[in-house]
Amino acid sequence: MAIKNLEKTVLSTLEKLDKLKLDEKLHAELSWCYRSYEYDQNPVGVIAKSSEALELLKAKREESPRAVSKKLIEDIEKLIAGA
Repeated sequence: MAIKNLEKTVLSTLEKLDKLKLDEKLHAELSWCYRSYEYDQNPVGVIAKSSEALELLKAKREESPRAVSKKLIEDIEKLIAGA
């Protein structure tokens, strides 16, 4: 996955987690992993935390389909698959 796509997807995920007030601990961990990724270009932590966020956002989408876009779910899945 291209670096720009990874950055865009992670930032969109962080924004959605914050907007929906979902799992503040996960938001903080994903944010930390993203900052670490910016420093060392190692996506392992970002991928792991994005997987957790994906499950959370999928559950929220099932409960309220308009709360989380299908595109965001697909982008996170591509991020994880491209790892």
